[in-house]
Amino acid sequence: MRLDGAPKGFRLHIGLFGRRNVGKSSLLNALTRQDVSIVSEIAGTTTDPVEKPMELLPLGPVLFIDTAGIDDVGALGEMRVARTKQVFDRTDLGVIIVSPDGWSEFEEEILTEFQGRGIPTIVVLNKVDLAEPPVPLLDRFKAAKIPVVRTVAVKGEGILDLREALIRAAPEDFINAPSILGDLVPAGELALLVVPIDLEAPKGRLILPQVNAIRDVLDNDAYCMIVKERELRDALDRLNRPPSIVVTDTQAFLKVAGDTPPGVLMTSFSIIFARYRGDLLEFVRGALAIDRLKPGNRVLIAEACSHHPIGEDIGRVKIPRWLTQYVGGKLEFSHVQGHDFPDDVTPYDLIVHCGACMWNRREMLSRMVRCRQAGVPITNYGVAIAYSLGIFERALEPFPSALEAYHEWRKA
Repeated sequence: MRLDGAPKGFRLHIGLFGRRNVGKSSLLNALTRQDVSIVSEIAGTTTDPVEKPMELLPLGPVLFIDTAGIDDVGALGEMRVARTKQVFDRTDLGVIIVSPDGWSEFEEEILTEFQGRGIPTIVVLNKVDLAEPPVPLLDRFKAAKIPVVRTVAVKGEGILDLREALIRAAPEDFINAPSILGDLVPAGELALLVVPIDLEAPKGRLILPQVNAIRDVLDNDAYCMIVKERELRDALDRLNRPPSIVVTDTQAFLKVAGDTPPGVLMTSFSIIFARYRGDLLEFVRGALAIDRLKPGNRVLIAEACSHHPIGEDIGRVKIPRWLTQYVGGKLEFSHVQGHDFPDDVTPYDLIVHCGACMWNRREMLSRMVRCRQAGVPITNYGVAIAYSLGIFERALEPFPSALEAYHEWRKA
């Protein structure tokens, strides 16, 4: 896959924030060398966040997000500001653009949000041809070790310095990203991936977690074998030594668990993404709440991507059915898609989230933090399915720390 075709979830998300008319859109256009965002003297031209994927060497694929002014006003302005604040959840690297009229409570709010979330931050003093920034402000940034870049975006001045600052400020967990399967499949060994082909499988393609897993196995100098669920047992019989791990789509969990010999590790794509995109231990802890569910309790099913559900949809049909059977009574299910997520999650007794393969890790962790603060358990599709189908410990065997934590929590 070419870098310019990398999925959003594998891109460093760089958010551009500031008040209206400080030059956010001009800065994005200068960075990308394209007219990505509309530039106007009229404040509030940018309404919804504007995204631009590009390659920023040596970092690789990044995603710039131009946001509406944080100081927008009126009923419509409040909606724009709400959309802007949603971008905090997925920002890996924050850029605050400041105009010559200086630092205000709006910039302070953005900086406080970044610092509270541990987001690396760069301050861009734009339009410095019109006025010099205040010395006390510069001294404050220097004392706080916040990088400062001076630009005149409409003239392209300072853009090279900003690019260099972005590269230096990139978070370590992006530069040295964790492996999806590499630590589970030693070099020279085999991963056997079970990929059902049904109505929801995109014609002529595999879904993103499967593609990501295949690429990660190859990147780690291991082998990969792909079969459909009904061919798994025959494939295992043909091998002269067992695979290091069998990874299946969650909808075939029970069959694959039955066909995989006890000595071979087995889990699902959704569970490996629970670890890769989120926090597997937190998802395991959340799954224990399934035992506390009672008929009438509210469960929120959250999907990162927006798709038209068909047939036996995993989030709208299968998970509700399996949880209802496990509880032994009717539960009340709600669904959200994409970046929509309730500000108040306290009405729910459990949140079950998809693998978030289309997202960056920060957005998933942001949701998990919100749930933790509200005291609402959150788990993941694959984790919840394994728990409700009675194959939880088997699915966690590849992750000893998670399995150990589960046993400790069960005793408590």
